[in-house]
Parts: sequence; C-alpha cells; structure tokens
Amino acid sequence: MKKLLIIINPAAGTRQGAKYLADISDVFCRAGYETVIATTAARGDGTEIARTRGPEADIVVAIGGDGTFNEVVAGLLQAEAQVPVGYIPAGTTNDFATSLGLSKDLVQAAVDVVQGKDYAIDIGSFNGRYFSYVASFGAFSNTSYEVPQNLKNVFGHMAYILGGAKDLLSLRPVKVRLENEVGIYGGNYIFGAVCNSTSMGGVLTLDHDMVDMSDGKFEVLLIRMPRNLIELQQIVVALTTQRYRECPMMSFFSSSKLLVEADPGMNWTLDGEFQEGAGRIEIFNHRQAVTIRVPENALVALEERSE
Repeated sequence: MKKLLIIINPAAGTRQGAKYLADISDVFCRAGYETVIATTAARGDGTEIARTRGPEADIVVAIGGDGTFNEVVAGLLQAEAQVPVGYIPAGTTNDFATSLGLSKDLVQAAVDVVQGKDYAIDIGSFNGRYFSYVASFGAFSNTSYEVPQNLKNVFGHMAYILGGAKDLLSLRPVKVRLENEVGIYGGNYIFGAVCNSTSMGGVLTLDHDMVDMSDGKFEVLLIRMPRNLIELQQIVVALTTQRYRECPMMSFFSSSKLLVEADPGMNWTLDGEFQEGAGRIEIFNHRQAVTIRVPENALVALEERSE
C-alpha cells in the first residue's frame, strides 16, 4: 500500500486545516493511501518531521501556510529525499499556493493531490537556509510576521495591506550592494526581493508572464529610496500597475545566483518568516529541486509560462 505523510500546522490561519483534517484524510484513504498524520507545535517541527519521516513516504502533504510548506520542503531537501510534495493551503494569504494555482477549498486541494500531476519547481537557499518563494528586506518584508495572527484571522488580506501601508509611511533606506552574473547593483534601497512567485505578503504582485517557477532563475526587484514626493509617486504607480521595468526608481531583472553585501543588522524575511541578517549573503537558485503535485489545469498554465 502507498504511504502518505500529512504534516499539519493546526494553528495556521483560522485553523481550517484542523477543521477539515478528517475530510482530507478520508480523501487520501479512499485513494488507497496508508495515511499518517504528524502535527507541528513549534517553529522547525515541520522540517524535522519531513527530514526524519518523509523519506519513508510515497508523498508528503503539507497542511498550513507558506511557512509550513517551506519547512516541509527544507526537511526533504536536507534528507535528499526525492519525494513529491502535496500542498493544502490553510494559511492567511497563501502566496505561493496562489502562484501554483492550488485550490483554496481544502478538500478539493486534497483531491487535487490525489488526481493531480507532478511539477518540478525551483527552490532558493539563503546562506544555506532553504526558501520556497521569496527572500526580501526593507518595507513590506516584515509585514507577514509582524501582523498579529488575530488580525490576520479577522481581516485576512487587508491586514497585510494595512501593514504594507504603515511601512510606506515610515520609509528608511538601507545600503545594499548586490552582484549577479552580469552586473553590480548598489545604493540606498527601501525594499528588495528575490522571488519565485507571483505574489509576496499579499502586498506586491508580479504578472504571471514574468515568473517561470522552474527556469532556474529568480525575479529580483529593488526599489530605491525616494528623495522627493515625485519619486515616491513613481514608486506607488509602478507598484499598483506592475510596471516595474518602466520605473526609474526600480531595478527588475532575473538571476540564478546573487552575492549581497549589507549591514548585518538588516534583517530579512524568508517565505514570511524572520531571517537574521548577515554582512555577506549568498543566494542560489536550485533548479527544479522539488516536485510538487498540482491540478492538471494549473500544470497547463505553469508549463505555458515556460514556453
């Protein structure tokens, strides 16, 4: 009998994962899987469970937010386990799940794990720590982990918008030097993101045509510190219209590896979770490092981006 390991964060979002766990498990059991359920109670639990128990499974399913998915993927990569991952998004914004075209209906997402197709995605590493879809600094970056969970539960997406607006009203530049395969970027920035997703923190978005999640490259967005209201307006317009390449206050490009030099006191966010800063940071794209189960219609859309 095929083995399926569920790793669930019961406290994610509004606890919908825990609410529908029996229905989700029933979907897997009816599909012929011997299903084992493991719950997380603290940060890092998902990684440890996936690392130690994931290699024995035929598929590992993460139920929770993007942070839960991040931990599960990290554990499997640490174990060098070639096991496909199913993701049932039960967080607040579920940026990465949205980019993958996964269902917001948790039971339907379970059906899609059973009936879906495998798709290999890129995974990033930040000085050795894995991230699934974004490493960022500056404005908006701390929105995900600083917005209290009770506000996320009540206001959902709007809580992130409000958090991002607060960041814009208190802009503080950070000096960063970034080197990639073709050039060097440097200056005072209010925000930077290295991402493999169409959405970040419920605040910033990229057009689907801009993002190929399996091409071995990140999309990098840097926003310079505005010196006056005109430059601030240019940034706001670019963010709302997604015309990043046309804005003189922004740099937008693709890259597979980056060397970043910054103040060690400048902290980052990886997949919505806190990451302590460092003076020298190496960011790598590990091409198609993890296989994820997606709905067939989503697979068609994802493959079209690669053409």
